[in-house]
Amino acid sequence: MTRRVRIGNHSLKVPGSPTARRLLGAGLVVGGILGFLPILGFWMVPLGLLILSIDSKLVRRWRRRMEVRHGAWLKRRYPRVAALLGLNNNGNGNRKSNPKR
Repeated sequence: MTRRVRIGNHSLKVPGSPTARRLLGAGLVVGGILGFLPILGFWMVPLGLLILSIDSKLVRRWRRRMEVRHGAWLKRRYPRVAALLGLNNNGNGNRKSNPKR
C-alpha cells in the first residue's frame, strides 16, 4: 500500500513499508546535511523529517509544534498569505471552520 504525504495543496507518494520509509527519510536527512555538495541540497532535510514523522512519534511531535508555530507566525505577519493557504482563525489550522452555535 502506498501512502501519501500532503504539503499544502501538493501530495507525494511514499513507500508503504515502514522500513523503506525510514531508510528514505534518513537518506534524505543525511543527504541534506551534505547539502553543500553540488547534487544534494538543504531542501532534503525537511522532506526527510516529514517522511520520518509518519513512523516516529518524536519527529511527529516536533513537526506538529513547528506547524503550529509557523502557522501562528504566518497568520500574525502575513494574514493574506495565511488565508490563501487555508489557515483560518479557529485555532487548529484546519481548513474547515467551526460552525456557529
